[in-house]
Amino acid sequence: YEWQPARWAGNYSAINLIEKYLNDVKNLLVELEEYILSIRSYNAKIEVEIQSNKNKNKYVLEQKYAEPNVQKQIVLEPSNIEGLETIFDGNNLKINNTKLNLSTVYENYSDVTSNFLWLNTFTEEYKKMIETGKQNIIEQNGIIIMEIKDADELNKKLYIDRKTGKPIKMQIKNVSKNTTVYILYNEIEINNLKRDDVLAFRLKNVYVNM
Repeated sequence: YEWQPARWAGNYSAINLIEKYLNDVKNLLVELEEYILSIRSYNAKIEVEIQSNKNKNKYVLEQKYAEPNVQKQIVLEPSNIEGLETIFDGNNLKINNTKLNLSTVYENYSDVTSNFLWLNTFTEEYKKMIETGKQNIIEQNGIIIMEIKDADELNKKLYIDRKTGKPIKMQIKNVSKNTTVYILYNEIEINNLKRDDVLAFRLKNVYVNM
């Protein structure tokens, strides 16, 4: 064996680069995690697919949210409930623009009014899971994945674009009910709304087909 200073210097440099890369990824994960958890408002157009043993339902929704807890959602598809509007002003839930009575909405379209469809629901649950260590964040092929895992009940994953910091999709698996929900964020703008903007939101030219 012969001592080769240049060879070892090259290896040392490579090790430094690897350590720098890992440290950069770690810092990026911390920054993106803090950014997502500090979302104050958002405006999104999403596609939702809910799969179970019995059936598969698809929806296209427009959502607006502003802290502390103001939400408004309008159904764009399917056509039979197009225009169905749900509003939560922080205290009361209202359902507008539909000929369906409340019992029919809750019985047949309960998924549309569920909290799990909202990004702020995910972030609040993630914050709580930090205390118990049932959350995780990783980088995978240029995508950041934030995960909430309760082995006995739910597994939720939020996929985030590394470059833009915007959510791409969310996957929710309910073990006990054997259902999976896929949420695709076709459009999303973050921290651009105030409470009054959400409550003033209306969809023009809505026709409810029955």
